Amino acid sequence: MGFNILICDDSALARKIARRNLPSELAANIFEASNGMDALEVLAHQRVDLVLLDLTMPVLDGIAVLEQIKARKIETFVIVISGDIQPFMQKRVMELGALGFIGKPLQVKPLEDLLTRYGFLLPSSLVG
Repeated sequence: MGFNILICDDSALARKIARRNLPSELAANIFEASNGMDALEVLAHQRVDLVLLDLTMPVLDGIAVLEQIKARKIETFVIVISGDIQPFMQKRVMELGALGFIGKPLQVKPLEDLLTRYGFLLPSSLVG
């Protein structure tokens, strides 16, 4: 079965950066979507354990995706990675069930910290 991650961002470069910054220990199958509608399509047909979600996208934005995940009771975890770092927006995504919010440009440490906090990665003190 494996671990499945969906990276949803309208920027191909941002998706590439997110993919490169995922810790290799995850050994995950990576799916990509360039807008929220495509992300919901993937979520409808594929079990996804973790979504890395941008907020500002064409067709359907990240807030609408979070609302649909909640409304459809899709069982997945979401980490928002966005340049929209307004406190109101951070609060809103957390209210909609996101595990965390990371500002762009994506940095490895905050991502690894969230992945460790929620059990996707072992704490570095337990590795090796």
